[in-house]
Amino acid sequence: MGFSCCPFSLVFFLTIFSCLSLSLSQQPYVGKSTTACSIKDSSNSVLGYTCNGVNRSCIAYLTFRSFPPYDTVSAISHLLASDPSQISDRNSVSKAKTFETNKLVIVPVKCSCSGELYQVNTTYVIQHNDTFLLIANNIFQGLTTCQALEDQNSNLTTRLLYSGTRINVPLRCACPTKNQTELGLNYLLTYLVAKGDFVSSIANRFGSDTGWTLQANDLSEHNPTIYPVTTLLVPLKNPPSGSEIIEPPPPPPPSLSSPPSSSTEKDSNKTWIYSLLGAVGGSVVILGQWYLVYEYAANGSLSDWIYNDSKDGIFLSWNQRIQIALDVATGLNYLHSFTTPPHLHKDIKASNILLDSDFRAKIANFGLARLAEGEEGQFSLTNHIVGSIGYMAPEYLENGLVSTKLDVYAFGILLLEILTGKEIAVIYKENMNLSHALSAVLSDEVDQESLKLFMDFSMEEKYPYELAKFVVRVTYSCLEKNPGARPTMAEIVHSLTITLSNSMAWELSKTT
Repeated sequence: MGFSCCPFSLVFFLTIFSCLSLSLSQQPYVGKSTTACSIKDSSNSVLGYTCNGVNRSCIAYLTFRSFPPYDTVSAISHLLASDPSQISDRNSVSKAKTFETNKLVIVPVKCSCSGELYQVNTTYVIQHNDTFLLIANNIFQGLTTCQALEDQNSNLTTRLLYSGTRINVPLRCACPTKNQTELGLNYLLTYLVAKGDFVSSIANRFGSDTGWTLQANDLSEHNPTIYPVTTLLVPLKNPPSGSEIIEPPPPPPPSLSSPPSSSTEKDSNKTWIYSLLGAVGGSVVILGQWYLVYEYAANGSLSDWIYNDSKDGIFLSWNQRIQIALDVATGLNYLHSFTTPPHLHKDIKASNILLDSDFRAKIANFGLARLAEGEEGQFSLTNHIVGSIGYMAPEYLENGLVSTKLDVYAFGILLLEILTGKEIAVIYKENMNLSHALSAVLSDEVDQESLKLFMDFSMEEKYPYELAKFVVRVTYSCLEKNPGARPTMAEIVHSLTITLSNSMAWELSKTT
């Protein structure tokens, strides 16, 4: 009789211990697993955060970095299943607000348990060439994972994602544990980690405590490493407000709309433009003559690296190529969007891209640069057609139409050369129709053989296939015959920024 009570006592003890453990335990940080789509290890929260809080449902907060077309209150609220009124209130903006690209937006959501995991349920309609990885990391920026998407859409595979299909998307959120509520922590914010972020800087940004944030994510002071395109839970006493995420704006650029009053001022303005693009360190007068002082390009021009079989046996890696493309896109975006009036370079090509000792790209040779004289979305005309063969957009060659979309087209050609390791003249000889060549790569959903043949063989297939196809798609959009169908450089910068973050995470996932 006495012996029979032991199992009951043991069960009672284990039940109490289990409840206590759940109330005190925090959520494991997802780590480097977000690009390893075949790994579904729930121990690191790759499928979502465990339902271990005091409440099975609560108000939580997500962060999201705006980008077209998800750059308005209504679009973000629809994408993330949030109330537009609450988004406008939390960010102190109107419901008609359009956010600048890459603005960090606070998104209030209803977080609830679904089985053993917390999540916000939303949906997404598949677009052409989408994959679970691209949806998770590019569209939702890490608020879900490819593993979670596969798990909750088990009737689909990456190869069966047809355009127009609506899928379920579980967004990562969590409710405070008993331990957290006893400390007065009433909310958890799901923060999207970006390059250069640290746990301490994220906590400070939202008025939280670094120790609380480390504990919330099961991280230690000895190993606080976090990675881009992952989420970090930030415990908060009070709801976050837009004022807490406002960053100091960059200094306004001087206007270039008025003609310089002297040749010295004219040269100074040119130097200022070049300097902001990283191509020059300044200017100097020697014996009455002005000279531009260029930063030393320790690694020469980009053409030296992508057209030759090797450079002392060294090849540009996938990440280096994407970083170079992003550097060039960022420089062009500055010319197009942050100078008044906008300027265009008109001679973007591999030989005009210089590489420093860290393989960071600098745009050089502004000899053909000019003002973009047309209004937004409009064109100006010229009869003086100049540029580099293969890089000039069709509307410019055929009709003399000038706009910032000329640089976008030339950038698409440059991106094509970066991916293939071939000069545009060689590519034209192999296939005169670039659209058909790119379409063949994008339509190959079976064994990626077309992609392997398309990419520079010197990379030895050491690149993430899905991200490579995404960059091919960006290239395709840049080379649209209709200039109005081409993306802006701001959109390209966003796409390449996300690609670089994903690529870095992919590279880390390959390391032990």
